[in-house]
Amino acid sequence: MEEWRQVFYHAMNMFNVLIVSYFFLANGTYTLLMIFSLVSVWVHNRRLGYLTADDLRESPVTPPATIIMPAWNEQEVIVESVRSIMRTDYPNLEIIVVDDGSTDDSLNRLVNAFRLIKMDLIYRPRLATKAVRGIYVNPRLPNLVVISKDNGGKPDALNVGINICRTPYFCTLDADCILERDALLRLMRPIVKSPENTVASGGIVRILNGCEVQDGKVVNVSMPKGAIERFQVVEYLRSFLFGRTGWDLVGGTLIVSGAFAVFHRETVIEAGGFLHDTVTEDMDLIVQIHRWAVHHKRKIKMSFTSDPVCWTECPAKMGMLGRQRRRWQMGLCQTLWKSSEMLFNSKFKAVGMLSFPFHLYVEALGSMVEFLGYFMVPLALMFGMVPVPLFIMFVVLSLVYGSFLSVGSVLLEELTYRRYPSVRDLMILLVYAVLENIGYRQVVLYYRVQGVMKFIFGFRQWEKVTHLGATP
Repeated sequence: MEEWRQVFYHAMNMFNVLIVSYFFLANGTYTLLMIFSLVSVWVHNRRLGYLTADDLRESPVTPPATIIMPAWNEQEVIVESVRSIMRTDYPNLEIIVVDDGSTDDSLNRLVNAFRLIKMDLIYRPRLATKAVRGIYVNPRLPNLVVISKDNGGKPDALNVGINICRTPYFCTLDADCILERDALLRLMRPIVKSPENTVASGGIVRILNGCEVQDGKVVNVSMPKGAIERFQVVEYLRSFLFGRTGWDLVGGTLIVSGAFAVFHRETVIEAGGFLHDTVTEDMDLIVQIHRWAVHHKRKIKMSFTSDPVCWTECPAKMGMLGRQRRRWQMGLCQTLWKSSEMLFNSKFKAVGMLSFPFHLYVEALGSMVEFLGYFMVPLALMFGMVPVPLFIMFVVLSLVYGSFLSVGSVLLEELTYRRYPSVRDLMILLVYAVLENIGYRQVVLYYRVQGVMKFIFGFRQWEKVTHLGATP
């Protein structure tokens, strides 16, 4: 019995060391990303005057682009979303909507709203996909094409869009999203100005809930009313303004949101297109392109820009939030597992040496460590293995520092883009930035752990998140 007690105490001490190490590693990295983000946003805003949206619109070197919108059972939002992107301020823009075998009225609503007719057009696939049922056009809307196909999942729908696409670059856009009018021009800026081959460019995604939408355009930005949605506003600000902006500065971009991103078509085709073996096809494609570039000795660049804005609905109910976060976490684990060769591989530069290890140890495995810590650390306290003052100090420090990072993201938003103009909205954001770490974070952590467990047990199911439509 004494021997087992010693083993238990040794294991508990090792886990306590792991918890403390995780805390300093995660928060230390987040702090560095915050500093990098401040520098990156400041530099970006200084450079805006050198290549404005007007310059890009009128420049002969701005390449044609296509927006590809996959849709499955999105009848409540699909027409409004298409109307929104048809107002996009971009020269030589084409729009392809791919209906992935919807069982609701999505296709009929598109056909009726835009007076589309079915045409017998030639379809030459370069990426293998499910069968195309029909192609719908309206001669009076020459830049809009709607495709109906057998259900094959979002990656398959995107690959159909790529096959139809005729432009060198395409932009992926979720069906529940609304673009700001010049967002695509801003997203193309790093591609046009960079001397390197920029094959992917990501923009910021913001919460649509609570905003007023008219004719496919956000006309009034305000905070959502629900607590779950407000917490997500803070989350999105921190994730995009700190995380992705910081990684972009050091050349470690590993995630570009498929809800709103531009890709070089030929690069994507050569890399194999969107694959079906993960449930987060956007991150998987980015990692896949990194691997393809190294294996084929291609020099590429990926970028993230913090001012092109895409508005999207976030889950308003806890059940839908759980579906979303389980899928994100499971997809993260799937992508990292299948690309483990990149871990600490200097051939992948900052991605392999910094970004990939961080996402593996902190974002993927760290969720398990943090979750178990909520049980193991109090257990160690009960057995007298951790002094009470030290335990209290650690808990307070964790809450204070988590709130500091969230508040910092809100203040960065206020100092730069100020999408929430009222003082009341700013105060609400600051309050929720503080409260986020008490209750909401733990619930999301629970969903993330469920995602890890689904990965471990080999689940591949895509959990559909339903939307209510743009908030009037």
